[in-house]
Amino acid sequence: MNRIETYCSLNTKFRFPLLAIGVSVAIGVGCSHEEDQKPNVVIFFADDLGWPQSGAYGSDYYHTPNIDRLAEEGIRFTDAYTAAAVSSPTRASTMTGKYPARLNLTDFIPGNRRDIYPLIQPEMQQFLPIEEFTLGNLFREQGYQTAMFGKWHLSPVKFGPESLPFYPDKQGFTHHFVIDKPDRQTNPELDPHWSDKIGNTSVDFIRENADDPFFLFMSFSAIHDPLIEKADSIQMWRNHPGSDKPENNPIIAAILSRLDRNVGKVLDVLDELRLSENTIVVFYSDNGGLAENNAVYYMDYYQEGEEMQIAKQTPLRKGKGWLYEGGIRVPLVISWPGVIEEGLVSEEIVSSYDFMPTFCEIFGIEPDPDVDGISLLTHLKTGEPLMERNHYWHYPHYHGQSGMLPGGAVRSGRWKLIEWYEKSILEGDESAFELYNLENDIGETVNLVDTEQELTKILSGDLKRWREEVNAQMPVPNPEYAGN
Repeated sequence: MNRIETYCSLNTKFRFPLLAIGVSVAIGVGCSHEEDQKPNVVIFFADDLGWPQSGAYGSDYYHTPNIDRLAEEGIRFTDAYTAAAVSSPTRASTMTGKYPARLNLTDFIPGNRRDIYPLIQPEMQQFLPIEEFTLGNLFREQGYQTAMFGKWHLSPVKFGPESLPFYPDKQGFTHHFVIDKPDRQTNPELDPHWSDKIGNTSVDFIRENADDPFFLFMSFSAIHDPLIEKADSIQMWRNHPGSDKPENNPIIAAILSRLDRNVGKVLDVLDELRLSENTIVVFYSDNGGLAENNAVYYMDYYQEGEEMQIAKQTPLRKGKGWLYEGGIRVPLVISWPGVIEEGLVSEEIVSSYDFMPTFCEIFGIEPDPDVDGISLLTHLKTGEPLMERNHYWHYPHYHGQSGMLPGGAVRSGRWKLIEWYEKSILEGDESAFELYNLENDIGETVNLVDTEQELTKILSGDLKRWREEVNAQMPVPNPEYAGN
């Protein structure tokens, strides 16, 4: 049975003209709350959806008309990232505006606890602490009705008594239900990823709270494995042109189509109730997509003799679990009629920790001093470039599904450096680093460490200093490992 519990950059470019000054519907410091109605906020949060897996991001196979509609009506970010290559850390970062390393929540909960590796993985936080100030808390304090429907993945276990003290209702959400991904007993013909349940409940929530400001966080389990869907839908996508290409997967296409239909349900009810003009809508993913390196199970959907492939994240390298672009670069689309001009494309580098300070500025509130992100509000309203800053990743674990080894990364403008901790900790040589120019090598195919030695030294130093600043927990040599 399915399980569900119910409870009530440097020289970046921005390709569009500046908006007119003084957009009246935007709320911020100095705005009159009597004259300006607080905007509703809806966040669609996909699970394991890759950067190239929608029409808005260039796919001519995956059918996502409602995600594409959001991109046409708002702004699409080309260089949006998640704070981690796996689920729980990104969710914690999105909720708090902090780096996972600062929270010491650096892997999916409960993580890989085996000790059979050259490095001993540090003990990490096994839930989002109640004292952390979340988006749910922020909106609730502003008088919003707040809802989180779907995957939470921030409690010690997903269900049962041990999970309840850390559920969304303890983190500022007035309405919630929590789901998990499907399992091997899930009936694929009956909404296996609960996308319809999330969509329908969200529509009901909007109808019931149409007269009050609301914050709705729709957290899908699609397209997380197991890759299962209705048989006739999968067959339709098997017959669709392009299904034989390595970046396309008929099962993912079927799962994604259902997710997109539920995005459409919410957009339609916003239109019907005339709420669209005062609603910020965000579409985002928790990490990169399942790729050829990910080990997942497929139930009985592959026909005899058919190759069991997942989906390459072309043109990106690798996928979920990895610090290469395929694991951390994701789709981000934001629509806000009257504030964000339609059909915009931004090359600014942004991440999951930027949501909290952005919404804080909308309300004229100073974020917590430990918040790591910056507000995107002025950029969204006027196109003004964001401040120059580095973006960092820290993953001191072994990811069994993808094969990712402990490592860290920094992106600085067009440059990206990756450090492999086994080599830097156990060997201490230059082979621990990889350096890429993402401006002309988005696929990370040419390692420039040898030709850019000074830059490698600078960025590796930046990464080390950042780890010290956020008190990042590092792995240590395993004395029991035969090779040490």
